[in-house]
Amino acid sequence: MSAPFRVERRLDCPAWLNWAIPAGAVATALLAGALLLFFLGVSPGAAYKAMFKGALGDAWGVSETLVKAIPLTLAGLAVGLAFTMVVWNIGAEGQIVMGALAAVAVVRYAFVDSAPVMFVLMFSAAALSGGLWAGFAGYLKARWNVNETITTLMMNYIAILLAEYFIYGPWRDPSSLGFPMTAPFPDAARLPVFGSTRVHVGLVIAVLLAVLFRVLYRWTRWGFELRVIGNNPNAARYAGIDYMKNILLAMFVSGAVAGIAGMTEIAGLQGRIQPGFSGGYGFTAIIVAWLARLNPLATILVSFLLGALLVGGDTLQVVMRLPLASVQVLQGLILFCVLGGEFFRNYRIVRTGKGE
Repeated sequence: MSAPFRVERRLDCPAWLNWAIPAGAVATALLAGALLLFFLGVSPGAAYKAMFKGALGDAWGVSETLVKAIPLTLAGLAVGLAFTMVVWNIGAEGQIVMGALAAVAVVRYAFVDSAPVMFVLMFSAAALSGGLWAGFAGYLKARWNVNETITTLMMNYIAILLAEYFIYGPWRDPSSLGFPMTAPFPDAARLPVFGSTRVHVGLVIAVLLAVLFRVLYRWTRWGFELRVIGNNPNAARYAGIDYMKNILLAMFVSGAVAGIAGMTEIAGLQGRIQPGFSGGYGFTAIIVAWLARLNPLATILVSFLLGALLVGGDTLQVVMRLPLASVQVLQGLILFCVLGGEFFRNYRIVRTGKGE
């Protein structure tokens, strides 16, 4: 007796489904999170209300959400670029770290008491450092077809350990009372902030890059080539598109944007580097990119929403004394549901006839 249902591949995905699936994934994750909160002995309604109030209930909460959204947007754009051509750059976390290290190196060894000059130097160094870090994995992929998921993931840990070497070693601030951190940045190396908030001009950089990426994807030859390679690499080769060149370039630009995220985080917000300064933004960016459907402009909105989730999670820790892990579990549920939702975007369940 045959099964009453069968799974078949979609020949075409309706436009509405591309947005319904991420929305449904988030709703499912929030429902699963509510069950988790219930078993932790916390009222889900009260917890979500506290999260909303802490992240969006006043001007301070909104500003803190924007602070979180800046690196998420930049890192989301970075991994989204690589994902567009189906190159899985999982190394944004390490590329953020390398960009931050490059910015610190500029401050230590090439400091100029001029804010515009320092911005250009730090921006360039961070982009070059992150780009080369990702470009190395891209070269291995293009030259020998080495799995980029593994190489970029492993390079995260190399970058983090390299940062810890400098933080605990030669770059350690002698006046930090034994705490592992570098010396604070001078004023000329700090990014301007808006008013009395902690929101810095990294927000402007993130928005401008999102708009630039949108133009790149829609109206440039390179954007067209990225999409063709992502949809059908073999067809791209037959069309004369240089596969190796595009992988190298895409990975370099992807890493460069992630490196810029690292620079803006320390120059705009923290003013120094210390262990854990990157906050896991590179990994959360994977969720951002998938929820945004690799759309650069949607990346801004999704980053804001996930930034609100992070700020709301901080509120839960204070108000309801929940561990940080509970928020991280909620993030994991969102990613799990989003990836699961991809099944319904590519396949559909069809009821079979009685005679089949």
